[in-house]
Amino acid sequence: MEIGSSVVFTIPLFGGIPITETIVVEWIIMAVLILGAAVVTKGWKLVPEGAQNVVELMVEGFNKFVEGALGEHWRDYAPYLGTVAAFLILANTISIFGLTPPTKDISTTSALAIMSITTVIIASIRARGLKGYVKHFFKSPINLFINVLDLFTRPLSLAARLFGNIFAAVTIMELIERAVPIVVPAVFSLYFDLFDGLLQMLVFVFLTMLYIEEGIE
Repeated sequence: MEIGSSVVFTIPLFGGIPITETIVVEWIIMAVLILGAAVVTKGWKLVPEGAQNVVELMVEGFNKFVEGALGEHWRDYAPYLGTVAAFLILANTISIFGLTPPTKDISTTSALAIMSITTVIIASIRARGLKGYVKHFFKSPINLFINVLDLFTRPLSLAARLFGNIFAAVTIMELIERAVPIVVPAVFSLYFDLFDGLLQMLVFVFLTMLYIEEGIE
């Protein structure tokens, strides 16, 4: 099992731009999400019915979950959190369809972590103002140390936790498939490919939401 991602092809520009398997799978996931959103929302009516009912219930439930943590600020951050959740649902469980999860690549989880921490910083600045955000670093020498340390440890924790769990799940499934190639892998796949993937999505989104909540208090 390789930690990195193999190069699928190279774009002949600027001396060659390597396109890895991780990037290709991410493109597939983004295409599925965009097309899925276009198909599901096509022809929506004022009075929901059928698939529209299901989608609206899911969105409403997620919005209430975010509102419970962020209060009146939920509208500003629910779209980002929902988009990350939708991406991670597919990214973490796509091995069910025979593709390698992009979250098995540390570069993907690092990018997601940096995006989330940037959102946290922006949320804090919006809530406190730039002066208030800078001021909270200097309440005391220990506060300065802890707050600066948080800027590095939080994204590192988000990235490493997601990467480590997905990488471990994929590795274990490959070992099981090699040892017992019939029937048994399908049973374990329910946990390692599906349940664990959904669980890691919830953990990542919940921690991001928790950090935003702390930032806007």
